[in-house]
Amino acid sequence: FEFCTMSQFNHTVTSGKYEVQVVPALSDNYMYMLIDKASRTAAVVDPVEPEKLVQHAQQQGVTITTVLTTHNHWDHAGGNNKLKGILPDVHIYGGAGDNAEGVQTELSDQQQLEFGSLKITTLYTPCHTPGHVCFFVDPEDGTPPSVFTGDTLFVGGCGNFNSGTPQMMTAAFLKLAALPADTLVWVGHEYTAANFQYCSFVEPSNTLVAEKAAWVQQQRSQGNATVPSLMAEEVETNPFMRAAQAVPSVMAHTGAQEPWQAMKFVREEKSNGSWKSK
Repeated sequence: FEFCTMSQFNHTVTSGKYEVQVVPALSDNYMYMLIDKASRTAAVVDPVEPEKLVQHAQQQGVTITTVLTTHNHWDHAGGNNKLKGILPDVHIYGGAGDNAEGVQTELSDQQQLEFGSLKITTLYTPCHTPGHVCFFVDPEDGTPPSVFTGDTLFVGGCGNFNSGTPQMMTAAFLKLAALPADTLVWVGHEYTAANFQYCSFVEPSNTLVAEKAAWVQQQRSQGNATVPSLMAEEVETNPFMRAAQAVPSVMAHTGAQEPWQAMKFVREEKSNGSWKSK
Protein backbone atom coordinates (compact mmCIF):
# COMPACT_ATOMS: atom_id res chain seq x y z
CA PHE A 1 0.00 0.00 0.00
CA GLU A 2 1.38 3.38 -1.03
CA PHE A 3 -0.11 6.41 0.68
CA CYS A 4 1.06 9.66 -0.87
CA THR A 5 -1.49 12.40 -0.48
CA MET A 6 -3.73 13.46 2.39
CA SER A 7 -6.83 12.44 0.43
CA GLN A 8 -5.64 8.85 0.48
CA PHE A 9 -6.87 8.61 4.04
CA ASN A 10 -10.43 9.36 2.89
CA HIS A 11 -12.30 6.12 2.25
CA THR A 12 -15.83 5.33 1.10
CA VAL A 13 -17.99 2.28 0.45
CA THR A 14 -17.94 1.64 -3.29
CA SER A 15 -20.25 -1.38 -3.37
CA GLY A 16 -23.54 -1.21 -5.21
CA LYS A 17 -25.01 -3.57 -2.60
CA TYR A 18 -24.67 -1.62 0.63
CA GLU A 19 -23.89 1.71 2.18
CA VAL A 20 -22.81 2.82 5.65
CA GLN A 21 -24.01 6.07 7.15
CA VAL A 22 -22.40 7.58 10.23
CA VAL A 23 -24.74 9.06 12.83
CA PRO A 24 -22.89 10.76 15.71
CA ALA A 25 -24.29 10.28 19.22
CA LEU A 26 -23.61 11.62 22.74
CA SER A 27 -20.28 13.45 22.93
CA ASP A 28 -18.00 11.23 20.83
CA ASN A 29 -19.87 8.01 20.00
CA TYR A 30 -20.65 6.77 16.52
CA MET A 31 -23.83 4.91 15.63
CA TYR A 32 -23.98 3.39 12.16
CA MET A 33 -26.72 2.62 9.70
CA LEU A 34 -25.85 -0.28 7.40
CA ILE A 35 -28.24 -0.14 4.43
CA ASP A 36 -28.95 -3.09 2.15
CA LYS A 37 -29.73 -1.34 -1.12
CA ALA A 38 -31.73 -4.19 -2.64
CA SER A 39 -34.31 -4.42 0.13
CA ARG A 40 -34.03 -0.82 1.45
CA THR A 41 -33.66 -2.25 4.94
CA ALA A 42 -31.21 -1.06 7.57
CA ALA A 43 -29.24 -2.61 10.40
CA VAL A 44 -28.18 -0.14 13.07
CA VAL A 45 -25.02 -0.54 15.11
CA ASP A 46 -25.09 0.54 18.78
CA PRO A 47 -28.22 2.75 18.59
CA VAL A 48 -27.74 4.65 21.88
CA GLU A 49 -29.86 7.56 20.59
CA PRO A 50 -32.59 5.65 18.74
CA GLU A 51 -34.76 8.66 17.86
CA LYS A 52 -31.95 10.05 15.72
CA LEU A 53 -31.74 6.77 13.79
CA VAL A 54 -35.50 6.44 13.34
CA GLN A 55 -35.62 9.96 11.91
CA HIS A 56 -32.58 9.26 9.72
CA ALA A 57 -34.20 6.06 8.38
CA GLN A 58 -37.36 7.96 7.49
CA GLN A 59 -35.31 10.57 5.62
CA GLN A 60 -33.48 7.81 3.72
CA GLY A 61 -36.63 5.85 2.97
CA VAL A 62 -35.36 2.69 4.65
CA THR A 63 -36.81 0.34 7.27
CA ILE A 64 -34.76 -0.58 10.36
CA THR A 65 -35.07 -4.34 10.86
CA THR A 66 -31.94 -5.26 12.78
CA VAL A 67 -29.83 -4.02 15.71
CA LEU A 68 -26.17 -5.04 15.99
CA THR A 69 -24.86 -4.49 19.54
CA THR A 70 -21.07 -4.61 19.87
CA HIS A 71 -21.07 -4.65 23.68
CA ASN A 72 -23.03 -4.04 26.85
CA HIS A 73 -21.83 -0.56 27.91
CA TRP A 74 -24.71 1.90 28.23
CA ASP A 75 -23.31 4.27 25.59
CA HIS A 76 -23.62 1.46 23.03
CA ALA A 77 -26.49 -0.77 24.22
CA GLY A 78 -28.46 1.77 26.26
CA GLY A 79 -30.88 2.64 23.46
CA ASN A 80 -31.86 -0.93 22.55
CA ASN A 81 -35.05 -1.18 24.63
CA LYS A 82 -36.15 2.30 23.62
CA LEU A 83 -35.67 1.45 19.93
CA LYS A 84 -37.65 -1.79 20.41
CA GLY A 85 -40.40 0.31 21.97
CA ILE A 86 -40.55 2.52 18.88
CA LEU A 87 -40.06 -0.33 16.36
CA PRO A 88 -41.36 -3.57 17.95
CA ASP A 89 -40.40 -5.71 14.93
CA VAL A 90 -36.65 -5.09 15.10
CA HIS A 91 -34.43 -8.02 16.10
CA ILE A 92 -31.57 -7.22 18.46
CA TYR A 93 -28.30 -9.14 18.28
CA GLY A 94 -25.32 -9.03 20.64
CA GLY A 95 -22.35 -11.06 21.79
CA ALA A 96 -22.46 -14.38 23.66
CA GLY A 97 -22.22 -13.88 27.41
CA ASP A 98 -22.29 -10.09 27.17
CA ASN A 99 -25.81 -9.75 28.57
CA ALA A 100 -26.38 -6.44 26.79
CA GLU A 101 -29.64 -4.56 27.13
CA GLY A 102 -32.52 -5.83 25.01
CA VAL A 103 -30.53 -8.48 23.13
CA GLN A 104 -32.75 -11.29 21.81
CA THR A 105 -30.06 -13.40 20.15
CA GLU A 106 -26.49 -13.70 21.41
CA LEU A 107 -23.86 -14.65 18.85
CA SER A 108 -20.50 -16.38 19.21
CA ASP A 109 -17.55 -16.43 16.81
CA GLN A 110 -18.00 -16.74 13.04
CA GLN A 111 -21.79 -16.86 13.10
CA GLN A 112 -23.51 -15.59 9.98
CA LEU A 113 -26.61 -13.45 9.75
CA GLU A 114 -28.55 -13.01 6.56
CA PHE A 115 -29.44 -9.34 6.26
CA GLY A 116 -31.23 -8.49 3.02
CA SER A 117 -28.79 -9.43 0.26
CA LEU A 118 -25.82 -9.23 2.65
CA LYS A 119 -24.05 -11.66 4.93
CA ILE A 120 -22.89 -10.37 8.31
CA THR A 121 -20.28 -12.45 10.15
CA THR A 122 -19.52 -12.07 13.85
CA LEU A 123 -15.98 -11.87 15.17
CA TYR A 124 -15.94 -12.71 18.87
CA THR A 125 -13.53 -10.27 20.56
CA PRO A 126 -14.03 -10.52 24.35
CA CYS A 127 -11.81 -8.32 26.56
CA HIS A 128 -13.29 -4.82 26.74
CA THR A 129 -16.48 -6.59 27.91
CA PRO A 130 -17.05 -10.34 28.47
CA GLY A 131 -18.80 -10.87 25.14
CA HIS A 132 -17.74 -8.00 22.87
CA VAL A 133 -18.33 -8.73 19.20
CA CYS A 134 -17.33 -7.07 15.93
CA PHE A 135 -19.50 -7.35 12.82
CA PHE A 136 -17.96 -8.04 9.40
CA VAL A 137 -19.89 -7.33 6.20
CA ASP A 138 -18.58 -8.66 2.89
CA PRO A 139 -20.65 -7.63 -0.14
CA GLU A 140 -18.96 -10.41 -2.17
CA ASP A 141 -18.91 -8.17 -5.24
CA GLY A 142 -15.19 -7.41 -5.37
CA THR A 143 -15.49 -4.12 -3.47
CA PRO A 144 -14.13 -3.47 0.04
CA PRO A 145 -15.89 -5.12 2.97
CA SER A 146 -16.60 -3.34 6.26
CA VAL A 147 -16.07 -4.17 9.92
CA PHE A 148 -17.75 -2.51 12.91
CA THR A 149 -15.32 -2.79 15.80
CA GLY A 150 -17.13 -1.13 18.72
CA ASP A 151 -14.67 -0.42 21.54
CA THR A 152 -12.14 -3.12 20.64
CA LEU A 153 -10.26 -1.45 17.78
CA PHE A 154 -10.22 2.33 17.44
CA VAL A 155 -8.54 4.33 14.67
CA GLY A 156 -4.96 4.23 15.96
CA GLY A 157 -6.11 2.86 19.31
CA CYS A 158 -7.59 0.13 21.48
CA GLY A 159 -10.30 -0.26 24.11
CA ASN A 160 -9.53 -0.75 27.78
CA PHE A 161 -9.15 -4.34 29.01
CA ASN A 162 -12.08 -4.10 31.44
CA SER A 163 -13.05 -7.78 31.35
CA GLY A 164 -10.02 -9.53 29.93
CA THR A 165 -6.30 -9.92 29.59
CA PRO A 166 -3.61 -8.61 27.24
CA GLN A 167 -3.59 -12.09 25.69
CA MET A 168 -7.29 -11.75 24.87
CA MET A 169 -6.90 -8.32 23.27
CA THR A 170 -3.91 -9.60 21.30
CA ALA A 171 -6.05 -12.47 19.98
CA ALA A 172 -8.84 -10.01 19.10
CA PHE A 173 -6.46 -7.75 17.18
CA LEU A 174 -4.93 -10.66 15.28
CA LYS A 175 -8.45 -11.77 14.31
CA LEU A 176 -9.14 -8.28 12.93
CA ALA A 177 -5.73 -8.05 11.22
CA ALA A 178 -6.56 -11.25 9.33
CA LEU A 179 -9.42 -9.49 7.52
CA PRO A 180 -8.74 -8.25 3.97
CA ALA A 181 -6.36 -5.27 3.87
CA ASP A 182 -8.97 -3.13 2.11
CA THR A 183 -11.58 -3.66 4.86
CA LEU A 184 -13.20 -0.39 5.93
CA VAL A 185 -13.03 0.03 9.71
CA TRP A 186 -15.93 1.72 11.54
CA VAL A 187 -15.17 2.30 15.23
CA GLY A 188 -17.20 3.14 18.33
CA HIS A 189 -15.73 6.53 19.26
CA GLU A 190 -14.00 9.57 17.79
CA TYR A 191 -10.79 9.20 19.81
CA THR A 192 -8.46 9.45 16.83
CA ALA A 193 -6.64 12.73 17.51
CA ALA A 194 -5.55 11.64 21.00
CA ASN A 195 -4.71 8.16 19.70
CA PHE A 196 -2.40 9.53 17.03
CA GLN A 197 -0.47 11.58 19.57
CA TYR A 198 0.41 8.26 21.17
CA CYS A 199 1.08 6.55 17.82
CA SER A 200 3.61 9.32 17.10
CA PHE A 201 5.23 8.85 20.51
CA VAL A 202 5.66 5.08 20.03
CA GLU A 203 6.97 5.31 16.46
CA PRO A 204 8.39 8.80 15.80
CA SER A 205 10.08 7.62 12.60
CA ASN A 206 6.97 5.96 11.09
CA THR A 207 6.21 8.23 8.13
CA LEU A 208 2.70 6.87 7.61
CA VAL A 209 1.88 7.71 11.25
CA ALA A 210 3.11 11.28 10.67
CA GLU A 211 1.11 11.62 7.45
CA LYS A 212 -2.09 10.25 8.93
CA ALA A 213 -1.66 12.32 12.11
CA ALA A 214 -1.60 15.46 9.94
CA TRP A 215 -4.71 14.28 8.09
CA VAL A 216 -6.49 13.60 11.40
CA GLN A 217 -5.75 17.12 12.63
CA GLN A 218 -7.07 18.54 9.36
CA GLN A 219 -10.24 16.43 9.52
CA ARG A 220 -11.00 17.28 13.13
CA SER A 221 -10.31 21.01 12.64
CA GLN A 222 -13.03 20.94 9.97
CA GLY A 223 -15.40 18.99 12.24
CA ASN A 224 -15.16 15.86 10.08
CA ALA A 225 -15.15 12.25 11.27
CA THR A 226 -12.02 10.11 10.93
CA VAL A 227 -14.00 6.99 9.98
CA PRO A 228 -13.75 4.78 8.13
CA SER A 229 -10.16 3.77 8.53
CA LEU A 230 -8.65 0.97 6.48
CA MET A 231 -7.37 -2.27 7.99
CA ALA A 232 -4.13 -1.81 6.02
CA GLU A 233 -3.64 1.55 7.75
CA GLU A 234 -4.30 0.07 11.20
CA VAL A 235 -1.68 -2.61 10.51
CA GLU A 236 0.84 0.09 9.53
CA THR A 237 0.05 2.75 12.18
CA ASN A 238 -1.80 1.40 15.22
CA PRO A 239 0.66 0.60 18.06
CA PHE A 240 -1.71 -1.97 19.59
CA MET A 241 -2.13 -3.77 16.27
CA ARG A 242 1.63 -3.58 15.76
CA ALA A 243 2.26 -4.95 19.26
CA ALA A 244 -0.07 -7.87 18.50
CA GLN A 245 1.86 -8.50 15.29
CA ALA A 246 5.26 -8.17 17.02
CA VAL A 247 6.49 -5.40 14.70
CA PRO A 248 10.18 -4.83 15.62
CA SER A 249 9.95 -1.07 16.18
CA VAL A 250 7.08 -1.49 18.65
CA MET A 251 8.68 -4.49 20.34
CA ALA A 252 11.82 -2.37 20.80
CA HIS A 253 9.78 0.48 22.28
CA THR A 254 8.16 -1.86 24.81
CA GLY A 255 11.17 -4.03 25.58
CA ALA A 256 8.82 -7.01 25.45
CA GLN A 257 9.59 -10.53 24.28
CA GLU A 258 6.04 -11.66 23.48
CA PRO A 259 3.26 -9.85 21.60
CA TRP A 260 0.89 -10.01 24.60
CA GLN A 261 3.57 -8.39 26.79
CA ALA A 262 3.97 -5.60 24.24
CA MET A 263 0.16 -5.18 24.18
CA LYS A 264 0.11 -4.93 27.99
CA PHE A 265 2.91 -2.35 27.90
CA VAL A 266 1.34 -0.03 25.30
CA ARG A 267 -2.09 -0.22 26.99
CA GLU A 268 -0.62 0.67 30.40
CA GLU A 269 1.71 3.33 29.01
CA LYS A 270 -1.02 5.07 27.00
CA SER A 271 -3.43 4.98 29.95
CA ASN A 272 -1.05 6.44 32.53
CA GLY A 273 -0.36 9.43 30.28
CA SER A 274 3.17 10.22 31.50
CA TRP A 275 4.42 9.80 27.89
CA LYS A 276 2.77 13.14 27.08
CA SER A 277 5.45 15.01 29.01
CA LYS A 278 8.38 13.10 27.46
